[in-house]
Amino acid sequence: MKQGERLRTELRDGADQRSTLVSDVTREIEGFTQINAQSSGQHLTIDVPVIAAPYQIVVGQGLLDELSTLIRLPDHAWQAALVTSQPIFDLYGDQVLQELGKLPITTHTVIVPDGEEAKNLETLQKCYVEFGRIPLGRRDLVIALGGGVVGDLAGFAAATWNRGVQIVQIATTLVAQVDSAIGGKTGINLPEGKNLVGAFHQPLIVINDTATLRSLPAREVRAGLGEVVKYGFIADPTILTLLDAPSDDLLVDFDLLTELVKRSAAVKARVVGDDELEAGGREILNYGHTVGHVIETLSEYRAFRHGEAVSIGMVFAARLAEKLGVSDEGLSEYTVRILSQLGLPTGGVAFDRDRVWEVLARDKKARAGVRFVLCPRPGEAVLVEPPDPNVVNDVLASLADD
Repeated sequence: MKQGERLRTELRDGADQRSTLVSDVTREIEGFTQINAQSSGQHLTIDVPVIAAPYQIVVGQGLLDELSTLIRLPDHAWQAALVTSQPIFDLYGDQVLQELGKLPITTHTVIVPDGEEAKNLETLQKCYVEFGRIPLGRRDLVIALGGGVVGDLAGFAAATWNRGVQIVQIATTLVAQVDSAIGGKTGINLPEGKNLVGAFHQPLIVINDTATLRSLPAREVRAGLGEVVKYGFIADPTILTLLDAPSDDLLVDFDLLTELVKRSAAVKARVVGDDELEAGGREILNYGHTVGHVIETLSEYRAFRHGEAVSIGMVFAARLAEKLGVSDEGLSEYTVRILSQLGLPTGGVAFDRDRVWEVLARDKKARAGVRFVLCPRPGEAVLVEPPDPNVVNDVLASLADD
């Protein structure tokens, strides 16, 4: 049996017990992450044990109807800025405002443009202008309603307005629910690169209503699964078991998607709790992101969704791991197969080599060269020192062939 087939077989063993794995998610999360998780009905609450201000992630369906009980207002807060995009406001604005109306605050809506290209200085300034018109005080709060772009932008605006006001993250996309809304990383993009201007600013709470995933186009769900797969490779191979069973209804199986959000959020909570300010261990969350960010930057955030770029980045990382002898042979084959059956891209990109290295040089993990997060095997991740650029170039070239 080929190594790739062995990996695939090992991870698919037990796939028929999918229902068992799903039903045991709370117990398993506490076991493999050492993170406190409490289940209440269909909801799961996961503790994020950061030192400065611990908070919780709440995952479940129907949470938008419980905002008034989930959100604990800061002392003396009397106003809130609800930052969202027009499409999201059209879907959920009335529902959210009705719930927020039960709290002793006045909520002001701030509409920002949609899409990654809007995560820029111009949109940030628009937020500042709107905050000033309210006016939003230091004891008030910002509420982000939307996906990763809205969450990153609103989070950075909150981190810098009046030297920092509190923020609530209400995530409505799969990428945001499993990744960007958790951990306090906020920021905006520059033409020179993604998230080059930013700050760590932990939220009061992260609210993941997985019912909002029903409104997402299939492409957006697939893009979110790119981040979910990442968690399977770096920490929780059961995620890969749950995904590695071809299914036509995966994108609309909201019970399964909810469990994938729970598992992914638990991994992120553990890693963030161990390394709040990205001093070292948190860098494993960048698996697939080093080259993924290059793809996003050089395509000007138009050709690929974030999770799609990360998908290609994970193929690069798996091939690099094999080239360097870090991983079992066959990891890249398995990576391509699982991503392909989810409908995610695994290559077909080619950029000028000099431009690629120009973007890589600005990577935030760089220390006297570009370092990469690699997986020796599913469920384990390591950070490797800068490899031979010629080896990196060879692997980059292979991405053009898929």
